Amino acid sequence: MTIPPADLNRLRLSDLDLRPSKVQTAMLGQPWQPGGSLARFVSGLPRVLAADDLRAAADAMARARRAGRPVILGMGAHVIKVGLSPLIVDALERGIVTGLAFNGACMIHDVEMALAGHTSEDVAEALADGSFGTARQTGEFINSAVASRPELGLGRAVGQALNEAAPPHGELSLLAAAARLDLPLSVHVAVGADIIHMHPSFDGAATGRASHHDFRLLVAQVGQLKGGVFLNVGSAVVLPEVFLKALSAARNLGHEARDFTTVNLDMIRHYRPLTNVVSRPVMTGGRGISITGHHEINFPLLLAMVREELG
Repeated sequence: MTIPPADLNRLRLSDLDLRPSKVQTAMLGQPWQPGGSLARFVSGLPRVLAADDLRAAADAMARARRAGRPVILGMGAHVIKVGLSPLIVDALERGIVTGLAFNGACMIHDVEMALAGHTSEDVAEALADGSFGTARQTGEFINSAVASRPELGLGRAVGQALNEAAPPHGELSLLAAAARLDLPLSVHVAVGADIIHMHPSFDGAATGRASHHDFRLLVAQVGQLKGGVFLNVGSAVVLPEVFLKALSAARNLGHEARDFTTVNLDMIRHYRPLTNVVSRPVMTGGRGISITGHHEINFPLLLAMVREELG
């Protein structure tokens, strides 16, 4: 069957001046000038998409701290592995971040940096001969700290042990900083997921007791989250799941944990952070923000923006 070409001479044309448009001149970015301030750089970012989201996240964090509301940072291990520990210690000391929640790997890399000044072994190479995860000092230090005082919780027990031991690079430890500043730091483990769980020094009962203490500590913090911010940075599974249960428990206990901001930052978009952090928790009020990109770029920029806004 032969089909003749369409006759476009009959096409109805619209007026560009009257047509609705998504992009306006007021939204366009402005070039940064050498010697300009951070505030000038931020104001020059385009008023679209992730740039607007980054501004909204910084504004929410600054508003929360001005109002005395919490800013809780949930972290995966990659945040430490890309060199952000000094920036987060500074944020804790300045009161920008009021509490931390770790997965187990985050605790391990934090301790290794404090003890040795290096971390993150070559898993593929070490797995070939079964030496992966067998660093003696890592397992002995953490497992001994937890077994000796599980009633303190996992984060505080290890943080206090680091402060008492005064390791060569202790200033890099978020666990030690939180303990020194008397700030809540919770560690949420999945038994069998971390290298120290296969060490002979591992005490499953002590670790379970300490991690459950930390879960209850997070529930208490989430219960005060109205007007605050919860950030999930680099945890695709454990912390989004823990946060959702902590939020449900806090609401069940009668806390008005609503009307807050959640922010997820990661290199790619994952189901659980988008669902359990960005979407479901703020369905009863608040805002969820998702920013995709490298932690070593986006998170320092976000912290700098908050500090600039707070003055």
